[in-house]
Amino acid sequence: MMNIVLYNTMSRKKEEIASRSISYYTCGPTIYNFAHIGNFRTYVFEDLLKRALLFLGYSVNHVMNITDVDDKTIKGAISQKMFLKEYTEPFKKGFFEDSKILRILPANDYPEATQYIDEMIAIIQVLLDKKIAYKGSDGSIYFSIAQFPSYGKLSHLKIQELSQGASQRMALDEYDKEHASDFVLWKSYDPKRDGTIFWNSPFGPGRPGWHIECSAMALKLLGDTVDIHCGGVDNIFPHHENEIAQSESYTGKTFVRHWVHVQHLIVEGKKMSKSLGNFYTLRDLLQKGYSGREIRYLLLSVHYRMSLNFTFEGLKAARAALQRIDDFLQRMAEIDTSVSEGKVSAILQKMDQDMKEALADDLNISAALAVLFEGIRQINVLYDAQSINLQEAERIIEFFHKIDNVLAILPEKKETVPEEILDALSKRDKAREEKNFLLADELRDFIASKGYVIEDTPKGSRIKKN
Repeated sequence: MMNIVLYNTMSRKKEEIASRSISYYTCGPTIYNFAHIGNFRTYVFEDLLKRALLFLGYSVNHVMNITDVDDKTIKGAISQKMFLKEYTEPFKKGFFEDSKILRILPANDYPEATQYIDEMIAIIQVLLDKKIAYKGSDGSIYFSIAQFPSYGKLSHLKIQELSQGASQRMALDEYDKEHASDFVLWKSYDPKRDGTIFWNSPFGPGRPGWHIECSAMALKLLGDTVDIHCGGVDNIFPHHENEIAQSESYTGKTFVRHWVHVQHLIVEGKKMSKSLGNFYTLRDLLQKGYSGREIRYLLLSVHYRMSLNFTFEGLKAARAALQRIDDFLQRMAEIDTSVSEGKVSAILQKMDQDMKEALADDLNISAALAVLFEGIRQINVLYDAQSINLQEAERIIEFFHKIDNVLAILPEKKETVPEEILDALSKRDKAREEKNFLLADELRDFIASKGYVIEDTPKGSRIKKN
């Protein structure tokens, strides 16, 4: 079996993933709003990586957390005069609905932060006992980065550099600290800020800091050391850096073997922002008439270590690429010849090998898609020469569905054409035979008005969704 090679943010080089059984942690949504397409760029990549691992013969135990308590969820619940769960539940439901539309495979576990408060408290208590954490004068508990000499090893920043810019980079964690870059583990209860949302602990009422949440859930569900941990590049510092510090201080073991981070998504060359009017959720794009398939294709089509410039022209190109695949599979489904040149097996074997090599090379999606379309080109040449038989066509379709276990871009089910459209097509064919071209054109226009187009082929006319 072929081993995958992935770029490790910590070592700054590609490394082979040798273990065939993978523990896999991905930072999930903070459910204070619907996820935007920048979030889904990360989630689609993480899904592609998981699918590629499975395709290459790995087993994967995947945990994706749900952040249901933090500054944003609490602020939203208080502003809406709602209980925390009541406020976050619609956004949690929306995340799963959106993920299904984008064909993101479900994780093995979706732990919610509020379900793991006891585990967080236990970790914090150990860090206090080890004198790696301390209690500030405001009652909050902080992690002392001076007690973790390798702090900065993921982001490749030195403590001196962190101190100089910490007040800006870590504003959400700024309370009463001994050191500017120390980060909060437990936020002491503030009635004005937190309303009625708090938990009791040995160090007083309050709530967990964001960073400790992921550590507690990852350690509980995947053990002391995780094989692969993913997230966006914006998570490298401070979130993932802090996860490492608190987790390794708690266990004394390596927290993560391979850190994999996804570059930013921009829109039409600019940072996505509500003020610029270029901020989109998945639902916004669906309302504009684009499908989940088209959006997924665009989100996965650029290598994860490159910024993705999301444009509407790019969505149109995705639509055209998917139409080319659909047309190809439709041609294969219509083959009824018994003639064969015997070249299909060699083409499919090479496609399979090349696809695996592309995916194993740090998830080289550009090369993988090139393999797909080059295979379509070569097989179309055989089709045009009527050199593929029915059995080979069935093998081709089966192989493309095998590849789709990774890409997840083929139609999920064959769409049924309405009877009135099929009836109109039949009447239109008859009108053409009778040279009644006026009626034939009227029927063609009727079919077009219903969102379908007619393709005239040497084997007769067929209907296709426009």
